[in-house]
Order: sequence, then structure tokens, then C-alpha cells
Amino acid sequence: MPPAKLESIIYKKYIMTRKLILVILFVLTATCSFARDYKVNSPDGRTGITVNAGTQITWSATYDGKEIFSASRIAMILEGGKILGDNEKIASASVNKLQDIIKPVVANKRSEITNSCNIITLYFKSGFSVEFRAYNDGVAYRFETFFKGDITVTNEISELAFPQGSHAWYPLETSFMSHNERTFIYSSLDTIGAAHLASLPTLFQANGINVLVTESDIEDYPGMWIRGSGSGKISGQWPLYPKSEKLEGDRNLFVTSTEDFIAKTTGTRLFPWRVFVISGNDAGLVESDLVFKLAAPCRITDTKWIKPGQVAWDWWNANNIYGVNFRAGINNDTYKYYIDFASRNGIEYIILDEGWYTLGNVLEQVPGINVEELCKYAESKNVGVILWVVWKSFWDDIDKAVALYEGWGVKGVKVDFMQRDDQKVVNFYLEAIRKTAEHHLLIDFHGAYKPDGTGRTWPNAITREGVKGMENNKWSRDINPDHDVTLPFTRMVAGPMDYTPGAMINMDSVSFTPKFTRPESQGTRAHQVALYVIYESPLQMLSDCPSNYMKEQESTSFIVNIPVVWDDIKVLDAKVGDYLLLARRSGSEWFVGALTDWTSRDMELDLSFLPQGQYSMEIFQDGINADRFAGDYKHYKTDVKSGEKIKIHLAPGGGWTARIIPL
Repeated sequence: MPPAKLESIIYKKYIMTRKLILVILFVLTATCSFARDYKVNSPDGRTGITVNAGTQITWSATYDGKEIFSASRIAMILEGGKILGDNEKIASASVNKLQDIIKPVVANKRSEITNSCNIITLYFKSGFSVEFRAYNDGVAYRFETFFKGDITVTNEISELAFPQGSHAWYPLETSFMSHNERTFIYSSLDTIGAAHLASLPTLFQANGINVLVTESDIEDYPGMWIRGSGSGKISGQWPLYPKSEKLEGDRNLFVTSTEDFIAKTTGTRLFPWRVFVISGNDAGLVESDLVFKLAAPCRITDTKWIKPGQVAWDWWNANNIYGVNFRAGINNDTYKYYIDFASRNGIEYIILDEGWYTLGNVLEQVPGINVEELCKYAESKNVGVILWVVWKSFWDDIDKAVALYEGWGVKGVKVDFMQRDDQKVVNFYLEAIRKTAEHHLLIDFHGAYKPDGTGRTWPNAITREGVKGMENNKWSRDINPDHDVTLPFTRMVAGPMDYTPGAMINMDSVSFTPKFTRPESQGTRAHQVALYVIYESPLQMLSDCPSNYMKEQESTSFIVNIPVVWDDIKVLDAKVGDYLLLARRSGSEWFVGALTDWTSRDMELDLSFLPQGQYSMEIFQDGINADRFAGDYKHYKTDVKSGEKIKIHLAPGGGWTARIIPL
């Protein structure tokens, strides 16, 4: 049975069961005027939610008895001033349990996900409900409305009141027009005020407990942002619906005026989940798949054509190949060179990034490019072709484009520069995902908002950017080991990220210089290799040029044997912004990755996670001189056994990777 069909059956069974075994806990009469607390705990009992439905709906959460946030108001404001959540009367309240197994079509962390939570739902007489879920790795809530016809949502209220002394890793933004590529700034929450807008996900620490705030299952609705409210409080923010827009160039569609609402939508619907990943330690953040669990089940019946893989990418290295007898650039000779390189190394795809089509017209190829010919050549070499497009040009001709690309033999599209998540642009994402799926095309969003579990619902939406990735090395110093070792605890918790690792020119912080056409990375070679194990992206780039990879074949051969999807994950040691040591399983093999910031570290790898037995371990680590010459590495094999403890050393900005194969 296809995974999508199995998942759909499980979900339908849950819905039917919920309706059949609805347990009425409390019935409040229409004359009741007092507030009532409703409580639900996670299956392990560590996380608790208390909801108070009085003159307002407020809720609070605890972890191991410690307060995470308190008396936090939620509401939805409709056109005409009706506030769903103020002075409401409860018709009924129900509790339920969800217990099933999700088998993702594309497995970022696990090939089987235990989906277990306790649920409380409050039904209000005015025609809506709010559902709260408590999982072992966090909590979530969402509104559901039952109105006839359409409704206009003018605003939503989602407040969080954290305890005094809380901190945040805050992705500060300047406006709603953003690629959501930010540095996470460690800040005292008391210093964050109304002027401080942030995109999601955002990580908070309250009473020593991690709380990552994000959302899941966004559909026909704008994305959520946050602002400081003073005194340790945070308020949700949503971009207003655009009234007028101005296109600058082919890609930057600016909102010049807005309506007075955030969404016009159907009156009977589920709204996005407000998600709070909760963990008493930093490791739990990396292991969580809460955003994925909360997304709607798969809507694609036939998923056999969806193939994750690695990608040889042209734009980062500016097509600066060398040692060839043709002029490198945007031409078929260059891309056949990429295809040959990919084929020799078992790399599944190549990308034709900006330049292959006449900007503004995604149907018109430039002279020197013949995509259909490239696709046929690539197919003969067992390689697929992905095309980059600007979102606005793509949207203008989307029906013609997806049909044309499928006819050429293209395997996917990389859609770029949306830079917004108001309701109009969110609906573009969904239209693009649906129409590419109909034509068996993968889709990778760049210039994008954060993942919201879309990969569960539409697994052809295989990865996305929305991360300050390695492309920034071309013009800034922002991408450094400190940043790299913060992302797994922040942005990556929301879902896969197309960070684009793989630099073969590696520098320490003093020697590094941003270069647009011949870029390099900060940190060691082993650090770059470890990113392929640490970072989740089912479409994982090799961003440097094929000539450099062939010159550094030992590194390349190690990288191309690292999977892009995984059966299991175990975080072994972790601290936000400082270091991370984790293990991932693919079949019977395990891969271990370690990263550090600019601090040199000695760590211990305990192999107790391995099943009993003997193993061959292939290691790629910092060389003895990596602190002086960042490209220095050591690559060797050794035999190990389960339970053995291995000492590993990481240079400043360093990394460590191992492939472990049972003997």
C-alpha cells in the first residue's frame, strides 16, 4: 500500500474514532458566568497545559513543574469587531488521545514517526472551537470555525508571557518583506520591545527550558511573525492582505498598500497550528519532528516518482570550472560537464540556476541553452535536471511552464524570491506545489518563509531555504561556525533547510574574505563535510564547482556517500550555539556528525547506540594543522564495537564525521 494512502487511512480512522468516542468532560450552561480551568498533560506527564475560558481565553504551560509561560491570551478577530475568544460560552469540552505511526514519503529524521499526544478541545456556542495538543516534545493549539459562507479575519491574537529572566535567540527582521534569512541574536527577553519584529521559528529559554515557537499547516492564511511586548511578553503578528503592489525588476513584488484584514477565507475550516517545541535539554530540539506531525496527511496518491538526492549546483561557484577545452558559462557544454561530474559520483541531480532563460519569461531559453537536449543527455547518465525560476514570472505562466518542463524531461523546479508570506503569496506556494505535483516535478522554495510541515502534505515540496545559508559567503562574513552550530537548534527544528554546504576552499576567521565569483567558507574542511550529516535537506547541494570537487576527490567521495534521508536520529551531546554531536541511521549503517563553534573541543563519542556487534568506521576529521590551515583533514578507517568510547578532537571551527558499517 502506498505510504500516502496508508497515512490517509490512519488519519481518517482517527477522525472517525474521535467522533465516536467523544468524552464530554464539562458542560457549562448558557447561564454560567464563571471561568473554568481545563487541563491536559503530555503522554509522559512532563508537559502540562492549562486553559482558562472566562471573559478571555488564556492558557499556560509547564514542564517538569516549571512555568514556561503563563496567562497567555489567544483570540481571533473577525470583520465587524467580533472577537472569537472574548465573553464566550462553552458548549462542551472533550478529551481524546492520538496514537499512530506516520511513515513519511520523504524521511528527514525518521522513516517511522510515533505520533502520540493527548488532546483537549473546547467548543464554543458562537460557532468555533480551539484544540490543544500535548506531545512529549511540545504543545500546540489551533482554531476551527463552523460558519456558513466566507469570513474575513482582521487580526489574530496570540500572546506569550514568559517568566522574568527569560532569553531568546531572536531572528530580528526589518519588515514583512524578507527572505527570512537571519542571524539568531542571543538576547535578554526583557530587552525585546515593539520595535523588534522577528520571523519564525524563534527560540526562547524560560526557567532553563527551551521553547521554540513556530507554526504548522499554513493554508489560505498568512504566516505568523512576532514582536516584543515588553516585560518578557511576545505578541503574534500577521501581514495584512496586499491591496496594491509594485514589481521592481522581474522578482521583487513590493506591497505598496494593504487592506484592513489579514485573510478572507471560508467560514468552515481549520486554521494553522501555533507550535511550541519544548525540551528540557538542547538535544530535544534537534530530535523533534512536531511541526511535521501536526501537518495534514499526504495528498499525493502516487509518490513513487518523488526521489530525494544530492545536487551539483552552479550558481554559488559562478560556473568557474577549469581545465576544460570550452568556454565555461551558461551553455550546454558547461552543463554537460556538470552532468558528467554528477554521473561519475552518483549525484542524482544538477541545477540550472539563474541565466538559463530570458529573465521575465520562463518559457524562453537563452541562446546556447537547450534544456530538452540536456535532459536527454542527463537521463542517459542517470542524472536529473532541476530548473531555477523567479516566482512571479513562473506564476504568470505556471500552467504552460509546468507542462513544458515535464515535456522536456525536467525533474524539478527551484522557485525563488517570494520574500513574503501574506495570504496571497502563501496561496501561490500551495498552487505551485499542487501544479508541480500534477506534472511530477519536485519543488524547492528559495527566498521563502520557514517550513510548516508542507513536506508531509505535499512531499514533492522537498526542501526550502528560509535560512541564512552559505550563499552569503559570497558577500558577507555572517556564515561562520557560530552561526552553523546555532541553526540545528533554531531554523532546522521547523523542517529541512537548503543551506547549500560543500565548500572546498576553507579558511579561518582571519584569512576569510567574501568573494562573489570564487567563494570560500569559514571553518575547516571537516566542518563542511560534517554539515552533510548534521543538516537535514532531502535535496542536498554540492555548492562548489565540479573542478574543485574533482581536485579534492577524497573529500568528494566521502560526501557523496552520505544519505539525504534517514531512518533514525540520536543526539548524543549538544549546546545551542556551541557544539553538536549526533548520529543518524540509514538502513544498517550509522553516520555520526560533530560541529563546534570557533572553540576547539575534545568530545567523547559513546557507541552504545549501535546494536551489539563489530563495525568498520570510516572517519573524516580535522587534520593536526587544521587550526592553522583550515583545509587540513585526516581520512582513515578503523574497526570498532558497540559500547566503545572514542575520543574525538575538533579544531576551532571544526568538524568530525564517521560512517559506521556493520561487519
